[in-house]
This record gives sequence, structure tokens and C-alpha cells, in this order.
Amino acid sequence: MRQPTAVLFDLDGTLVDTYRLYLESYRRALAPHLGHAPTDEEIIARRPSAERGFLAEWVGAERVAECHAAMLEHYVALHGALGEGMYPGIREMLTALRSGGIRLGIVTGKARRAWEATEGGLDLGPLEVVVTEDEVERAKPHPEGLHAALRALGVAPGDAVYVGDTAGDLRAGRAAGTRIAAALWPKTAPGEREAFLGEIEHLAPDWAFGHPADLTRAFARWC
Repeated sequence: MRQPTAVLFDLDGTLVDTYRLYLESYRRALAPHLGHAPTDEEIIARRPSAERGFLAEWVGAERVAECHAAMLEHYVALHGALGEGMYPGIREMLTALRSGGIRLGIVTGKARRAWEATEGGLDLGPLEVVVTEDEVERAKPHPEGLHAALRALGVAPGDAVYVGDTAGDLRAGRAAGTRIAAALWPKTAPGEREAFLGEIEHLAPDWAFGHPADLTRAFARWC
């Protein structure tokens, strides 16, 4: 197996815990359009990924720009109160990968403004490329964002790994031709990991890491 030279990450639910922040931001943005505040269960059931595409499912294409602008306002305003920061071990993992000469980037379904709000409250360290929803026409699981990141790095797909916490992330990686790694560390509810592994079994991920330190150890053997 050829040694990877680059690792690209999903952001939300992989590097940072923005679960409660997104739920509340979506709820507040959608309520005026729906006439009621959707519950956590209603939001989760639609599996939010790219912000605009998710909101369009609720309010339609003609109102998505207005609703998305409101969602971003809520996201920025609530970030300090509800943003929960990096998952344990993420900073150490990124530092170790950089020290090993691995090139790092992010491909996320969040808007550039939301990324800037998240980045401003964290210390993820230097990243060579960040591709947000604003830079692509087709969201994950389409591989457009990964292709853009790989072009920016000048790295062949077979020399890169994409790490994500959803089936959509891993489908995007497979479609782009990268190797794929499932991030299991955010999945802490009883049975959640097992259910996710069952969901992605057909994608045959190259790795499934229970903790960021597991990823670090795997890459240490290659660096």
C-alpha cells in the first residue's frame, strides 16, 4: 500500500463538535418559515449535511437564501455558548501528522462564514486547503469538493485519505478515488457505532478509528 501524503478531513462531527450549535441555529432559522420550531428529532431525521441543500428541503429553493442568511446569523451569535470545540485528541493528532510531513486540509459542507466563525474559536493549526460549501456547486457525497482540494494540493487521489463521520463523507471519498477512514469517536450513544459501521459496510472503508490517537498511530507507521 502506497504511503498517503495528504489527509483531508470533514469538519463538523469529525474535528469539531457543533452538534447542539447546528440544531439550535437550524431551529431558529426555520421557525419563522414553518410556523413552528422543528424538534431535534425532526432535524436529525433529515440528516443535515450541506447547509443550503438541507434548508432547501424545508423551505424550497425560492426561500433558501433568506433562510440560510438567518441560520448563519444564529450560528455566529450562538457559537460562543453552544460551540463545544474540538473532540479530545484532535489537536494532538493534527500536530503529529504535520510533524510527520503529512499535508492537511478540510472539505466541509458548511458555508465559508460559518467556517470562519468556527476557525476563530479554535486552534486547528495551519491547513493547506479548506474547501467549503461556497466553493462548490455540488455538495457531498458528490466528490467535487475533494477534487478541488486535491488539485489545490497537487496530490493524486490515491495518495490521499478522506476522514469523515457520515456515510456521505465516505461516499464522497470513494467517488473521488481517495482512501477513506471512518471517524467513530463522535459516536458515543449505545449502539451508535455498530449502527454506523453497518451503514457503511458496503463502502468498505480502509480504516475505522475509534479515537484520534488510533489514526495517529496508524499514520506513524507510514511517516
